[in-house]
Amino acid sequence: MKYIWQQPTWAKFTWDNNKLITPLSEVRNLEGRVLGLMSSLGFATKNNTSLDVMVEDILRSSEIEGMLLNEEKVRSSIARHLGIETEGLLEPDYYTEGVVQIMIDAVHNNNQPLTHERLFNWHAALFPTGRSGMHRITVATYRVGEEPMQIVSGAMGRERVHYEAPDSKFVPTMMNEFLEWVNSSQDIDPILKAAIAHLWFVAIHPFDDGNGRLTRTITDMLLAKADGVPHRYYSVSAEILRERKTYYEILEKTTTGSIDITSWLEWFLQILRKAIIRSEETIQKVIKKSSFWQQYRKVAMNERQVKIVNMLWEDFKGKLTTSKWAKITKTSQATALRDITDLIEKGVLVTATEGGRSTNYLLNDNF
Repeated sequence: MKYIWQQPTWAKFTWDNNKLITPLSEVRNLEGRVLGLMSSLGFATKNNTSLDVMVEDILRSSEIEGMLLNEEKVRSSIARHLGIETEGLLEPDYYTEGVVQIMIDAVHNNNQPLTHERLFNWHAALFPTGRSGMHRITVATYRVGEEPMQIVSGAMGRERVHYEAPDSKFVPTMMNEFLEWVNSSQDIDPILKAAIAHLWFVAIHPFDDGNGRLTRTITDMLLAKADGVPHRYYSVSAEILRERKTYYEILEKTTTGSIDITSWLEWFLQILRKAIIRSEETIQKVIKKSSFWQQYRKVAMNERQVKIVNMLWEDFKGKLTTSKWAKITKTSQATALRDITDLIEKGVLVTATEGGRSTNYLLNDNF
């Protein structure tokens, strides 16, 4: 089997533009629509929307690699960098702060050159102890470990090799070529450039560990540059996590094939499309929530009512019932019913029309 980096014309990737015109146009149209929505938001709302996306992006990128970060610590760290109030949030630990700094640097400084030193700084932030789990690894420089560097799965003795990366002696030269390409201009759409960089970096696999997270960081940097904004409003990592199985399948198929990467680019554009559509739905919800509070700004509500209404605008789990209201607000069912009845009379809530063993309530979205 020949890996993509073993092809005689390695890194001179080819693709079928005819197959990409339609999906790329659709992604660009969606991107323009969402950027338009973002521009209609106030500064604080825009910052908070970006905060939510970046929190999800960091959490999901780590989760792809089997690492679960504390959401509140990630939120606290990003919020501080964005100048957003962090009162009540947990203080970020050293590792979380390092991971967040990588994302902030990549996205906010997307026009700065990507250099060996910058990559080494990112890598050092991912592995501050010089270890990956219990194993000591080479940090802040390219791998020089045992050969071959392989991606395998399966039980010991029955391993299946999915991919074998270039020998470490080739990595510095390959990374020189990669970085020169990233930092120069090409006659291709910047979104396709982000997709190609993603595949190229994965194929080199230049570090002992952390290659996946750094790949997605580079992708976010180039997408921020393609979007022309120093923040994120959609999460590719979150979408990759949802499609993790097909992600690894398309990477394996592409990196063990020819230098024609059309299939990979089609898959990437499909994922990007889903991520932007999901983002558009979220931003529409943010706008609607803002309009709601503008409409009801003079309506008197107690703290319990404000808390539940805000929860209903987020990802409220299940149906809102009197007993659930009482449990969340730590009040009696009688108090909960009075709160609910008051909001129904004020037009904030409506009784759900579908049947069930207990009455449940919804936000009145006809305001």
